[in-house]
Amino acid sequence: MNAAKRRQLFDRLAAAIPEPATELNYSTPFELLVAVVLSAQATDKGVNKATAKLFPVANTPQAVFALGEDGLKEFIKTIGLFNSKAKHIIELSQLLLEKHAGEVPHTREDLEALPGVGRKTANVILNTAFGHPTIAVDTHIFRVANRTRIAPGKNVLEVEKKLERHVPREHKKDAHHLLILHGRYTCIARKPRCGSCVIADLCEYPDKTEPE
Repeated sequence: MNAAKRRQLFDRLAAAIPEPATELNYSTPFELLVAVVLSAQATDKGVNKATAKLFPVANTPQAVFALGEDGLKEFIKTIGLFNSKAKHIIELSQLLLEKHAGEVPHTREDLEALPGVGRKTANVILNTAFGHPTIAVDTHIFRVANRTRIAPGKNVLEVEKKLERHVPREHKKDAHHLLILHGRYTCIARKPRCGSCVIADLCEYPDKTEPE
């Protein structure tokens, strides 16, 4: 896919999704960090249900750490992998208090040093909480990037690096959420909704579906 086509594709996505944003509910960088750690192999809807009960009780590293693992598990036990997630969230809360004065750090290196935080989570925090032009490649973005041929790659890091190179500068900050939302609601896994897709004529996917 050439640069002109990519620019047109992102222009259209931006017009179709004028307020691209995460569907996780949060009001501070720490709440977002907790929500993103909980969202691994879980739905945003499921995470929002759990955090709606958790955050009014504990939404700072101090308050979450004070809950302890068992206390935290009571709030998140409806979410997959809640045992390991509780352990990581308690540990990262402790580390934030010990090393960062209770604040979520602004650098990838410091974020990735937190328990339960890998490259993808760090990219989400940098982009969504702090406005950095990072792109966290999840299953939706990986699928859309490969299907459309915006940034085809064999693994998430390859796709991320290509998106960093090829996404037009003016769309870099929002590209992450534009692609996720497009993948979640239009370019879905089993049968993409090509008939209602605003970029269908630009997309280079050979097996487009017919309008229903």
